[in-house]
Amino acid sequence: MPNTQCPKSKMPTVNSQNPKTFSYTRSTVERAERSLVCSPFNIALFAAMRHQSVPLGAIALENGVMHGYTKRPLSELACDNALGWLIQVGVLRREVDGQGITDSFRLTPLGHQLLEQYQGKNWPTPSWRDRLYNAVIYWFRLPF
Repeated sequence: MPNTQCPKSKMPTVNSQNPKTFSYTRSTVERAERSLVCSPFNIALFAAMRHQSVPLGAIALENGVMHGYTKRPLSELACDNALGWLIQVGVLRREVDGQGITDSFRLTPLGHQLLEQYQGKNWPTPSWRDRLYNAVIYWFRLPF
């Protein structure tokens, strides 16, 4: 189903793999996309998350490089912080089991939408402006 415009709100309508339809503002989509391309993760991680949850242990340290998930080895703390930022911008969510929150991550509907845009492609290289803007929003947690 193609993206359409909501007549009242002028927000794009997003269709993910499930039958629910979600609307996001352009600034939300741009912030999420900028956060993805500025992240230390490769598109292979998010492609894996399309079909299953991925545990932190598979992403952190040498495992992340070995699986093609990260550009360089990341400590568990650095990895968890970067994944936490992607949760805050709406791209990821933590997996939950019968006992509560786990150390695994999945894509949100917004994450699915963004990944579909890059199907079969690599992330674009972020500009210095993208990196600076993402860093300022990350460090000050600005709502835009």
